[in-house]
Amino acid sequence: MAHPKHKISKSVGRKRRTHYKLTVPKLVNCPNCNEAVRPHHVCNYCGHYKGQEVIDTLEI
Repeated sequence: MAHPKHKISKSVGRKRRTHYKLTVPKLVNCPNCNEAVRPHHVCNYCGHYKGQEVIDTLEI
């Protein structure tokens, strides 16, 4: 198994990991109810996707 020849300082290790971060999910407005929804997903509020009702929200 490979072992490091020299100690890697904390700053060097942290500089290498600067790109590991969370991103905020993208949101778009639902054309039917104008709520924020993830793109290409069914709206949780009105149940519409691409102008068609996919989930009947009146059952709940």
